[in-house]
Amino acid sequence: MKKRFLSTLALAGVAAFALAACSSSGDTESSDGAAPADGGGDMITVGFAQTGSESGWRSANTESMKTAFSEDNGFDLVFNAADNDPAAQIQAVRSFINQGVDAIVIAPIVEDGWDDVLQEASDAGIPVILEDRTVSASDDLYASWVGLDFQLEGQKAGEWAAETFTEPTNMVVLEGTTGSAPANDRATGFDMAIEGTPIEKIDSQTGDFTRDGGKTVMESFLQKYGADEIDLVYAHNDDMALGAIEAIEAAGAVPGEDIMIVSIDAVHDGMQALADGKINYIVECNPLLGDKAAELVKAVLAGDSVEKRTIVEDQAFDQEAAIEALPNRSY
Repeated sequence: MKKRFLSTLALAGVAAFALAACSSSGDTESSDGAAPADGGGDMITVGFAQTGSESGWRSANTESMKTAFSEDNGFDLVFNAADNDPAAQIQAVRSFINQGVDAIVIAPIVEDGWDDVLQEASDAGIPVILEDRTVSASDDLYASWVGLDFQLEGQKAGEWAAETFTEPTNMVVLEGTTGSAPANDRATGFDMAIEGTPIEKIDSQTGDFTRDGGKTVMESFLQKYGADEIDLVYAHNDDMALGAIEAIEAAGAVPGEDIMIVSIDAVHDGMQALADGKINYIVECNPLLGDKAAELVKAVLAGDSVEKRTIVEDQAFDQEAAIEALPNRSY
């Protein structure tokens, strides 16, 4: 049954780690190795293997990492963005090992396939910090991980849907990159939350976390089912939700009313769409992980004991909360 109303339910969360920001690039780059501004000794050379620049969230995450691993903070950063190619990302990590960097930070594109290269880093005595996403390899092959609880994010989105849709509802899903931790976990959390509800998932395809991908997949859903047969879109990130909005409007329907949308990230463009009523609910995924990652690198290299997992907590927003948050939003 078609729903044409906006939810005002807000899921309260705690925003933690107000961290720093810099810009995304597909090239490898390094600082000039000047002495740190605080006089703290030799520069720490860190190789950072980023996924790419697929979304607004990823750009904010790269900004945060580059600022945290700056010369002023005592780092010489070697940066590589793999354009969402897992093989290229593993090759970049091997290059860091060959260069003899002091530490490696990885935002893994996919969970699987990391065992060999992580073992190579371990054999070379180079500690690895995972940032944002996780891997399926043994956790003794990396020193620590800092990121978000992707399954809880999906669960929060699903809880909103379960409370909002109490009559038979047709839902389509815009999935993130196949095999990635956020796509896997956000699907699991959402599905658990809507189990036993009248929400039926009629289709689900990957939009690869990109706006163009979300638009293309949503266009195919609309051609297959028609706007009248789709009540809800669950997008694994804001960029795909924004692409879906374009497709829905092009089909002559009203996003947020004729077809409601719930997504994850809470980047600026997504929050603006929520404030404008085109998205109905967003669960945050905080991209500002740089300071915590840099703190972990320094601690590990100093031989200090660190937590194996550090989870940054997220908020959730309805339209009213988005309007209130936007003026002071840092990403």
